Amino acid sequence: MRKYAYLILLSLTSCATTLDKLEQVGEQPNMAKTDNPRENIGYKPITWPTPDPLPPSKPQSNSLWQPGARAFFRDQRAARVGDILRVHIKIDDKAELNNETEHKRDTQDDVKSPEVFGLQSKLGILLPGRPNPEQLFDIKGTNKNKGTGTVQRQEKIETEIAALITQILPNGNFVIQGKQEIKVNFEVREIAISGVVRPEDIDTNNTINSAQVAEARITYGGHGQLTDVQQPRWGSQVIDVLSPF
Repeated sequence: MRKYAYLILLSLTSCATTLDKLEQVGEQPNMAKTDNPRENIGYKPITWPTPDPLPPSKPQSNSLWQPGARAFFRDQRAARVGDILRVHIKIDDKAELNNETEHKRDTQDDVKSPEVFGLQSKLGILLPGRPNPEQLFDIKGTNKNKGTGTVQRQEKIETEIAALITQILPNGNFVIQGKQEIKVNFEVREIAISGVVRPEDIDTNNTINSAQVAEARITYGGHGQLTDVQQPRWGSQVIDVLSPF
């Protein structure tokens, strides 16, 4: 029954997606509305292992400097919930793996009948044919396995995106979240990032590198006519999942 329920749910979902696509024939893809990310259905504040909070710093008399400021005047870097900072996304990964394994094993076992009160000579009564007590079992086997694997992958992405501080953790680190959509003709490109950053890593120009974002979640994709053409039809995807061959 559970399998049938899955098939029915899959059919309903596929029909809904097909109807949505039919309604968008000849129309440009819609872009998501700009809203408060903390009001999204999937948004949940996160907890983070932090040390004990430090006591507040005491103001210094006859001092014009602000605690934690890098400039003589007010620090312009993002520091509060709702502030915006730029994230420089730079991904240049290249992986090349070559693995080769070879395993070979030869086995040979010879077992003869033990001598127990002369009963070994009576094996002809219990076993068919004419068994030889000196060579009751003669097992030989050969096993040989050889495998070769090669992986070559290269990814390069470089862009910038504005992110919003959505939460300040007890140790002062910022939880950021940012999303950007670019619509060109009938294709919408989406760039999104979320994670945790340290205030000390934010440059004076209010920019931080993606390599300095802890628990980073970076997505780069899109939807539209080009993406639909590049994707196989949902029927082919179902067959690929269900086919055991």
